[in-house]
Amino acid sequence: MTEPMDTDHTATETGPDVPDAELLIAPACAHCAAVLAALADLVKRGDLGRLNVVHLGARPEAAAAAGARSVPWIRIGPFELAGAHTQRELASWARRAGTPEGLRAYLLEQLQGGQLDSAIVACRREPAFLPPLLSLSADLDTPFAARIGVGAVLEDLAPEGLLRGLVDAVEERLARSPHAQVRADAAHFLGLTGSPGARAALRRLSNDENAAVREIAHESMTALDASAR
Repeated sequence: MTEPMDTDHTATETGPDVPDAELLIAPACAHCAAVLAALADLVKRGDLGRLNVVHLGARPEAAAAAGARSVPWIRIGPFELAGAHTQRELASWARRAGTPEGLRAYLLEQLQGGQLDSAIVACRREPAFLPPLLSLSADLDTPFAARIGVGAVLEDLAPEGLLRGLVDAVEERLARSPHAQVRADAAHFLGLTGSPGARAALRRLSNDENAAVREIAHESMTALDASAR
């Protein structure tokens, strides 16, 4: 019978911003042992505060609870990772766990890698991901596939009312951009918020110099009016 490995490795000296980690492993996993060793070493170094290890052979229900589809499955702070990762990669995510730059880098990696569901789950679980998500849309250097992914994430979250608090951020970061493409995204995203507070920004965008921005702003205002009825 497989014995459980629900084991904590706790560092003796860590700062208040050091993240904790969780690892799911399974029998016959080719990479689990290496990832376990790497994470345990990060605890010893103080880069992680705690490591919780669960062996799915003994606790199979943990996979469904975590939403894990493959092993090794790793959570470092707000970041969920799957598959083989080097100690250097894991240490990098640990260092960036509490930073807006780290949140943005994680979202960019997920969206560029076609992991749209992972990005949606991250933003739904942790609202701190939403401002960095907007920053990807505000940056014209963001790859096209990732820019499309930003919209897809927001469209998925919108029906749950999770975007209502983003009106000010969209207006400040996107709606006042010198780039029409970014202002067009702002007009779309403001409509997705479902917030009456988006009307003022949309009225301004409905008079934008760019025809596409004006059209999207009008569509978003119509959508807001329909949802208010």
